Amino acid sequence: MSEPQRLTRKERQEHTRRCLLEAAGRVFARRGLVQASVDEVAADAGFTKGAVYANFGSKEALFLEMLDERFARRLQDMERAMSTDEPPEIQARTAGRDFVDFLGSDPDWQRLFVEAALHASRDEAFRVKLSAHYATMRERMADLLRARSETGGFDPGVPFDQLAAMIVAMANGVGFERLVAPEAVPDDLFSTMLEIFALGAAARAGQASAT
Repeated sequence: MSEPQRLTRKERQEHTRRCLLEAAGRVFARRGLVQASVDEVAADAGFTKGAVYANFGSKEALFLEMLDERFARRLQDMERAMSTDEPPEIQARTAGRDFVDFLGSDPDWQRLFVEAALHASRDEAFRVKLSAHYATMRERMADLLRARSETGGFDPGVPFDQLAAMIVAMANGVGFERLVAPEAVPDDLFSTMLEIFALGAAARAGQASAT
């Protein structure tokens, strides 16, 4: 019987980081970003708190990496929705449905994100860091929208960075409403919003080109 293959130093580090990220998700969901401690995250993952500091530097840095991972997944969903031959409004509906599916699969995330925003409003150092990560996500979204425009002839009639900010604002609004009044937010609401938004943007661009 062969011996199990030993992990390399890099593989061990990646395994530790993954365990800590998963533990942070559980602890933050249970305790909240502000109340959760590095000791709790480390204990949940089965490591010492030194492992947290060695891999992330701080509790806030750990949270921001969680944020980046979720942003990356949402952008992958968006890119997949926009890679079809469907018209923009249908692609928008698909992207909206994917976002709502994500909220359903990770119900604690939106609450954590709102809490992080409130924490950032009271902590300038954390606000600067959160803002930088958020800006990177919007830039990548703008790049996806720009690429869709170049390949499919879609003209939103506004700069792509503004278009990305509008979509993010709508997504955050839907997420917030689902927290406080879920009965008022049917599952297809965001899809409908994005479809109407795509149709309106195309009509606006058409009117501008006709004048």
